[in-house]
Amino acid sequence: MSSSLLRPKAPAAVQVLAVLRYVAEQAGPVAASIIARDVGLPRSTTYQLIAALVDDGFLVHLPEEQKYALGVTAHELGTGYSRQAPLQRIARHPLARLVGRTRRTAHLAVMHGRDVVYVIEERAPRQRPLVTDTGVRLPAHLTASGRAMMAQMDPAQVAALFPGPEAFTVRNDNGPQSLPALQDLLSRARSLGYAWEQDEITVGFSSVAVAVLDRERYPVASVTLTVSNRAFPPGGARRAKDAETAEERAMRIEDVAREWIPEVSRCAREISRRLGIRG
Repeated sequence: MSSSLLRPKAPAAVQVLAVLRYVAEQAGPVAASIIARDVGLPRSTTYQLIAALVDDGFLVHLPEEQKYALGVTAHELGTGYSRQAPLQRIARHPLARLVGRTRRTAHLAVMHGRDVVYVIEERAPRQRPLVTDTGVRLPAHLTASGRAMMAQMDPAQVAALFPGPEAFTVRNDNGPQSLPALQDLLSRARSLGYAWEQDEITVGFSSVAVAVLDRERYPVASVTLTVSNRAFPPGGARRAKDAETAEERAMRIEDVAREWIPEVSRCAREISRRLGIRG
């Protein structure tokens, strides 16, 4: 870490955070001299900061190795972050505004292994319940939510998630059933800036999704909007006994994206900004 990053507005606070962040980023315990060198601080200052961090439990000294590692207080800080569910808190209002603008149901989902978990469902008024309720897990490769996140991952990471044919769950006889097919789909999603699915989760509904990125530009979540596949002509839908004669037409996913992706992208960008992404 360059010493130029240690801004002078609150030098002591900046320095102690730099030390703590550096230790947290290492694969194992680290010596004080290495911390001083890589953070760009004088050794005397580094030892003073380390002593304060050890006193408060943020670091622990390993005398046999003459190195330092994260302490219990740092762990408690991390679990406190999890308890406060910050991602849900950060995303809830932007998601509600998305639903208010579109009058369609929206979701926030996160990856969990090869699945996505829906952590927020913001249901639009008079919209039917969907299978993607809060807490529901679904195969990531079949959902717009999962595809949006995986499209922003390194292909090697995606390959590690799907090592063989048994990893590809089937639902409604749709979706990619091999790694090459999935990678091709993700490549197209990456080029377009959004992911989609149509009839793969709930027959008659399409979803479009955009990834939410953290300050390291890693996909930590995705914003998804779900809409009906059917568009009705002026004058409303007339229910016909025979579906073949119903005055409705199937919407192409391109039509769905053209209408709704600007709003979904706007919501995802707002959440990403709240998570600290720049640019």
